[in-house]
Amino acid sequence: MTDPNAIQPSALDQLPDRDPEETAEWQASLDAVAKAAGPHRAAYLMRRTLERAEGNGIALPKLLETDYVNTIPTAAEPAAPGDAAMEARITAWNRWNAAAMVSRGSKHGVGGHIATFASAAWLYETGFNHFFKGKDSGEAVGSGDQLYIQGHASPGIYARAFLDGRLNEQHLDNFRQESGGNGLPSYPHPRRLPWLWEFPTVSMGLGPLSAIYQARFNRYLTNRGIKDVSASHVWAFLGDGEMDEPESTAALALASREGLDNLTFVINCNLQRLDGPVRANFKIVQELEAQFRGAGWNVVKTLWGSAWDELFRLDTTGALVRRLREVPDAQVQTYQTRDAAYIRQDFFGKDPALVEMAKLLSDDKILECFHLSRGGHEARKVYAAYKAAVEHKGAPTVILAQTVKGHTLGEGFASKNANHQMKKLTVDEFKTMRDLLELPISDAQFVDGVVPYGHPGADSPEVRYLQERRAALGGPAPARRVHPVAPLPAPAEKAFASFDKGSGSQNVATTMAFVRLVKDLVRDKESGKRWVPIVPDEARTFGMESLFPSLGIYSPKGQTYEPVDRDQLMYYKEAKNGQILNEGITEAGSMADFIAASTAYSTHGEAMIPFYIFYSMFGWQRTADQMWQLGDQLGRGFLIGATAGRTTLTGEGLQHADGHSPVIAATNPAALTYDPAFAYEVAAIVKDGLRRMYGEAAPGEDPNVFYYLTVYNEPIPQPAKPAGLGIDEGIVKGLYRFNTAESAGLSPVANAPRIQLLGSGTAIHWTLEAQKLLAEEWGVAADVWSATSWTELRRDALDADAALLRGEERVPYVRQALQGAEGPVLAVSDYMRQVPDQIAQWVEQDYSSLGADGFGLSDTRAAARRHFGIDAQSIVVAALAQLARRGEVKATAVKEARERYGL
Repeated sequence: MTDPNAIQPSALDQLPDRDPEETAEWQASLDAVAKAAGPHRAAYLMRRTLERAEGNGIALPKLLETDYVNTIPTAAEPAAPGDAAMEARITAWNRWNAAAMVSRGSKHGVGGHIATFASAAWLYETGFNHFFKGKDSGEAVGSGDQLYIQGHASPGIYARAFLDGRLNEQHLDNFRQESGGNGLPSYPHPRRLPWLWEFPTVSMGLGPLSAIYQARFNRYLTNRGIKDVSASHVWAFLGDGEMDEPESTAALALASREGLDNLTFVINCNLQRLDGPVRANFKIVQELEAQFRGAGWNVVKTLWGSAWDELFRLDTTGALVRRLREVPDAQVQTYQTRDAAYIRQDFFGKDPALVEMAKLLSDDKILECFHLSRGGHEARKVYAAYKAAVEHKGAPTVILAQTVKGHTLGEGFASKNANHQMKKLTVDEFKTMRDLLELPISDAQFVDGVVPYGHPGADSPEVRYLQERRAALGGPAPARRVHPVAPLPAPAEKAFASFDKGSGSQNVATTMAFVRLVKDLVRDKESGKRWVPIVPDEARTFGMESLFPSLGIYSPKGQTYEPVDRDQLMYYKEAKNGQILNEGITEAGSMADFIAASTAYSTHGEAMIPFYIFYSMFGWQRTADQMWQLGDQLGRGFLIGATAGRTTLTGEGLQHADGHSPVIAATNPAALTYDPAFAYEVAAIVKDGLRRMYGEAAPGEDPNVFYYLTVYNEPIPQPAKPAGLGIDEGIVKGLYRFNTAESAGLSPVANAPRIQLLGSGTAIHWTLEAQKLLAEEWGVAADVWSATSWTELRRDALDADAALLRGEERVPYVRQALQGAEGPVLAVSDYMRQVPDQIAQWVEQDYSSLGADGFGLSDTRAAARRHFGIDAQSIVVAALAQLARRGEVKATAVKEARERYGL
């Protein structure tokens, strides 16, 4: 049996000790202190020794946790500039109006959240008055700071904009009532309120992830010489419960690895999430501290207000600090709601030294400490934390600010488990709040039980002060601004036209065609530097390694090593001004990169052209929430679902066989989804995307969209673009006739049965094979159409339906294109049938479809297509069945075809 007191093996045993005697003396001293003064005194001395070592530049591993006290002692806090009393009055008005807005809206049943902002009011107000740079800041012209506002705190931001004159009472009364066109969105939604909000944050976890990549992209812009945004600072306001989301902490190591000291997380640690305590039996602050310190962040804890200073001075034994560390969060929450007698017994009564301390404290003092005094509720302490954050160099900072959820809202709200779902205060509760905040609102202003908004007046000292502070910092915040910049000049036509002639006998996959196109476009003198290639560690899979030496892979440190393939033509090249963002195995990180790049036109006034290329299965399925975030943030760029389709990845199997991404993409109104079959189609779509998003959008076109293209890894000879007018228009709109039986040289007999075959993506190649089989073996004439976008066809048709309801005559494009086409229509896709079936109700001809429904599987392409019934032979059988139902071929032909092809 192992002796628990025996000295255990240490990693240091393997290292030489040049003076064992000295080592033994240090160990003996520690043992003596522990024996004479107790283990807590010994631990204190060790902590002090480690602090001194760090201060002297001695490299030692850091402790992951510190005591449950403030990082910055009161004596070390800098004096906060400005008028503290004035800022307190401004904060009081904001608290009032945030609560009033939500309460007034509750009569309409629209809800809202009050408690979050009540806890975080000083976290925001201190930043707005002293730190957050606006778009007109002299240091960060056109960019300012980037503010990721916690979604549930939006009423407080609206309240401040109301005080500032940017919103009026009508706006506040339309909180969460947007259909009339003059409302306020529930949370930060740039698409809904594009002059105010820059970043959507209420899909929890995406805010912190995006903030990290935004700070990183700011460095990218600076290092590449696009724009110097080194003075911009990214602030992310988060909830302690939100940190449970895996995305919240997914990129912490990236931020520290790249030394993003232009980034600050402010985590509002009110110890509550939506249903109750964040860590009921544990301590969320300590957990987060260890997590962030372990990831290399600078951690500033702002836990206790100044009322606690007296208690810490009385703590000569360390008993208070020990007790604070051991009390779980749910019990701290309980103290917030209980009287002094309970706190004396439950908190102080656990240790004789604390019992004696409590005798020196009045009941009022105990209640002040445990009910009111939190670091996040005191402007001076918040200011000290923010100042420490912006002055810290070499690493990002996280501020863990302890608050009380529902602070100042009264006993019915503060620290109650249900306060996240509580939408209103009673009139009496509002009057109590008014008295606490010392606001000049009379009882007579409560008309028919409706709480009034409060405003000191447009020319009041409070409003003048607020506006002066914002003017000094560079204008209002938050604010989104689309700078009046000239459209990007269109790249040379030859970059696109080179695909029109086809590839001859050379096999080229559409994935490779896209990469070749981009390789030409990044050489463009005007717009080439604005391309931002993003790839999640699959560049070689997509044939992009040729871009490594020419564009370079972005790294803030450049290349500090000699690459193993330096003697090869396509060697791995990292550079400080590298253009490619190779993110490693993180689709979420790559999407966050894409969002930052795609919105640089508004954030920084610099139009960037991101394209993010990924395994199609691991795009919409894995990061669709971020793609909604992208649409909400009005991002522009190209998402490329490579190695697309359910049957093109030979041997990869179920989890790589994508048969449904276009279905998910179709649900996003900002996504223009294309499934191009040929290289020239890819070129035409990209050309149109550049025009619409970065050039001159046509009247009625929204430039705030993004393009999603599926491209395939199946090498096939690429045909030349068919001659004739309207081909490019058809490609962009979603459908055009690629050939007829006659133009394909199949010479059908007179009066032959005819069918229209619609194919998308790689499926068009099996459709063309089926066209030949139908003519040569069954005497059927088939025309082949390329359906580049089932989704855009559907959206156009929905718009036409809506126009008819308004009394306007409009025919859907799909109906126009197919007008007069003889015979039934058979649509074929390498995706589930739901994809081509999007247009079924608007096709006048008899309509049926084939697709790859079900789970994917590992096999050859041919075997997989036979399994799903979408190979050329299966298409022939389906076509004959349609014609047989119409009486245009004999019914026996279907059975004969099945037997001939072994189906």
